[in-house]
Amino acid sequence: MNIELVSQELRKYSSKPRAKALQRFFKTGPGEYGEGDIFIGVKVPDTRKVAKKYRDLDMQAVKILLSSPIHEERLLALLIIVHQYSCCGPSVKKDIYKIYLSSTKYINNWDLVDLSAGKILGHHLSVRSRGPLYKLARSSDLWERRISIIATSHFIGNSDFEDTLKIAKILLHDKEDLIHKAVGWMLREIGKRDLAVEEDFLKEHYKIMPRTMLRYAIERFPDKKRQKYLKGKV
Repeated sequence: MNIELVSQELRKYSSKPRAKALQRFFKTGPGEYGEGDIFIGVKVPDTRKVAKKYRDLDMQAVKILLSSPIHEERLLALLIIVHQYSCCGPSVKKDIYKIYLSSTKYINNWDLVDLSAGKILGHHLSVRSRGPLYKLARSSDLWERRISIIATSHFIGNSDFEDTLKIAKILLHDKEDLIHKAVGWMLREIGKRDLAVEEDFLKEHYKIMPRTMLRYAIERFPDKKRQKYLKGKV
């Protein structure tokens, strides 16, 4: 399939004012986490429409989209391979997993990570060694570290918390706010399924956790309990 047809279809939904707004929202300025990323101003629901239309796009074309400098084209590629992974056989799943793991430099903003890491990486490693996640967790790259913790959302969905807690501990002293938020989010997801497990982790680490990580983790706690954690009086 001509990749230009797919790109043209996506651009039908583009908007210059929205592109400017998205570049501010996703922090693309100098020194910001999304520095240099390019947006054309397509809403996520519209990107999903295009992904649905081209959900059978061949893998070579998907890889071209995934390496695009345009954010929405990378998002489109990820939406397509998330769909393809969900309905393909074991050999194709393995190919998609390998493509994903070798393309992390393009999965370089929180929305791209969050919609794909659990559904591809987490799913694939749920019945395999989780070693690749620990390598990502120790990466110097912000997005690879975020991928490592968000991928465990799939395990959490199956009430398998061990790797989430181990990776959370690795990331406990991370300097990036986006990692603090991701770890706190995953701890909160554990708490939805087993509050005792979350609280065991928190009681051991809450006094040294970054404040944002703690706030995300205890967001759903009753106010009285939340305040105790925030005041260090648990």
